[in-house]
Amino acid sequence: MKSRSSHKHPLGSGIPCVNHRCVRCCIETSMPLSVFDVTKIVKRGYDLSDFTIKVDGGRHLKNIAGRCAFLSEDGCRIYPYRPEGCRIYPLIYDEELRKAVMDHLCPYASEFDVTKEDITKLKNLLGRLGI
Repeated sequence: MKSRSSHKHPLGSGIPCVNHRCVRCCIETSMPLSVFDVTKIVKRGYDLSDFTIKVDGGRHLKNIAGRCAFLSEDGCRIYPYRPEGCRIYPLIYDEELRKAVMDHLCPYASEFDVTKEDITKLKNLLGRLGI
């Protein structure tokens, strides 16, 4: 029988984050937003100026006092509607290695199970972001 600590969780589940009450990726975020992300969040009643900043012709999540605009004391206020990049984090694209890797800044990255489908989602997102 596998020990509980060796069990890996699906990438989009957020289970390790919740279990450890970790919001490290929500601090000083530089998460790029797709048009789909922005549209989905605006439909929830938020104004662009509430949650985005312009960066190199695109939009990124805004930080307020060094924290994602959606981060509250209880976690993400828009968790079911969070951006695509947040859903697949800590999987990121390393430009130097030219491949998908787990972000070394995530203290619980080893608790996620990354599938080929997750890597495809990342590649598709990068395409939509023009990266």
